Amino acid sequence: MTSFTLTTRHEDQTMALGHRLGQLSSAGDIFLFHGELGTGKTCLIRGIAAGLGAPGHASSPSFVIVRHYQGRLTLHHMDLYRLERLEEIEDLGLDEYLYGDGVCAIEWAERASHLLPHNHLDISLYYVPSEEQARTIELSALGERHTSLLQELSSIAALQ
Repeated sequence: MTSFTLTTRHEDQTMALGHRLGQLSSAGDIFLFHGELGTGKTCLIRGIAAGLGAPGHASSPSFVIVRHYQGRLTLHHMDLYRLERLEEIEDLGLDEYLYGDGVCAIEWAERASHLLPHNHLDISLYYVPSEEQARTIELSALGERHTSLLQELSSIAALQ
């Protein structure tokens, strides 16, 4: 399986999905987030941080660009929304995070798509027009590691 789609009906379910993803995460995992403002990208990442055992409450790094949360693995949470020029993104030193021993979660990843590794998990969130709190979440894996991760995640989600 290289892709999986599900719908969460409330923020708690979105966080629970992220929590499970954090529990399943391994060093070097890269999660690329896509979606309009307010679709729940940060909520899902908050769940990943909790699943990694990071204390506290993960918040959007929109103004500081990168936040780090220390748990079982370090979560590097990046938000590229405010970066418009390629040079700004290149100056972040992404390689240090992408090829380190932590987990990367990158919001607005499409702004740096050509700088990012081929192996990753794409996560797209969409509003469900008929339900204010519901979100459709599409996960697509590229590479063996992320395909395996997606298979494990989808089998758990199917049981719920």
